[in-house]
Amino acid sequence: MKDDNFLRENNARHLWHPMAAPADMQTNAPKIITGAEGVSITDIDDNTVVDAVGGLWCVNLGYSNNTVKEAIAKQLYDLPYYSAFGGTSNPPAIEASYAVREFFEPDGMVRIFFTSGGSDSVETCLRLARQYHRLRGEPTRTKFLSLKKGYHGTHFGGASVNGNNRFRINYEPLLPGCFHMPSPYTYRNPFDETDPAKLAQSIAKVTEDEIAFQGSNTIAALIMEPIQGAGGVIVPDSSFMKLLREICDRHGILLISDEVITGFGRTGDWSGARHWGVQPDMMSTAKGITSGYFPVGAAMMNQKVADVFENDTTGEAGIYHGYTYSAHPVGAAAVIATLAETQRLDLKTNAAARGTQLYEGALKLADKYDIIGDVRGGHGLMTGIEIVSDRTAKTPMDMDTMKRIHQTVYEAGTMVRLGAHNVLMSPPLTITEAEVDSILAALDKGFAAA
Repeated sequence: MKDDNFLRENNARHLWHPMAAPADMQTNAPKIITGAEGVSITDIDDNTVVDAVGGLWCVNLGYSNNTVKEAIAKQLYDLPYYSAFGGTSNPPAIEASYAVREFFEPDGMVRIFFTSGGSDSVETCLRLARQYHRLRGEPTRTKFLSLKKGYHGTHFGGASVNGNNRFRINYEPLLPGCFHMPSPYTYRNPFDETDPAKLAQSIAKVTEDEIAFQGSNTIAALIMEPIQGAGGVIVPDSSFMKLLREICDRHGILLISDEVITGFGRTGDWSGARHWGVQPDMMSTAKGITSGYFPVGAAMMNQKVADVFENDTTGEAGIYHGYTYSAHPVGAAAVIATLAETQRLDLKTNAAARGTQLYEGALKLADKYDIIGDVRGGHGLMTGIEIVSDRTAKTPMDMDTMKRIHQTVYEAGTMVRLGAHNVLMSPPLTITEAEVDSILAALDKGFAAA
């Protein structure tokens, strides 16, 4: 490893960072993280802070789970790689597929397609949804519905169903036939509706209208996050996902639940869809499937979808889609160990308790600081704080102030994430009561400085 001076000198000089402007990274050098322990990270200047971002919504087990690390190390010696394309498999892939199916059995999932991450998983679901309808004799079903403020990754398919224009504009034109319904965002919505249940009904009506306009026989699937994460931790009414499930059923449209963030306990249940009492037709997931220790994702299907592929008589059911690292043996070993640890530690229960603590603490800060326009969360360890310069007008805070808040919170001992004018938090699900208190104390200092 090169020395610290080399690292500082070459920081952001040769590497382009995701979700950042290259010139800005060169002017404002990113923090160099050199170590991690428990729920904390350490930078090159020996500052240790609580990681309230959880890596990127993913390090559910924290940074010190030796069971997962040892499983990865052992598999590297046993079989570091082999393809899972048609004709070959490997023991960890077989065991991991069984473990994932068992984990999501209450959600109705029966088949697994391993990928390299969340964007891959979304892309897989979109492709298989179209193929599902072709195999059923409805090739006109090619369109997709999604929600504004939703985030579904960075592939062309995922970007096309994304509901935030900053992930879209620079790459347009994108996939045709993608239509976006309003978000269940009570703080800002076109209906000026602050009642979550009434807003859910309004969005359901708009969705019905759009389906009628497009023609239900042209729509393949509706994809949604059970709780919108990167869009600002937007929590819908408990009726919302059930309303969309019923609409999809009535019109023969597949419901895809994007569980990349909400899977594996983050919402206080093992899946976001289960949190709302809904069984989707397909699920995309990643992140918590290995706690971020190895890049793995999964697309999952229920029996209805599986039967169409497995009982096909047209000869067109071949899945001509996949990734070099699909069902990677080292990744599969990480999945097996992570799922076992996730259940052994009962992460969903701690996520529910500590998530309530974080949310209620953020609400108290909102009473103290006028720059806090809205606080969202209360369902597991997902909390969003929207910052405004004028609470009455709901004017979004300028980015210079947002960056100042971010830096001050970091100096006070906590790493948070900025999502435009939102402070987003998704700490490891192993976090303690005292560590949540330290996050709230750091936020207090950051908001005071602003």
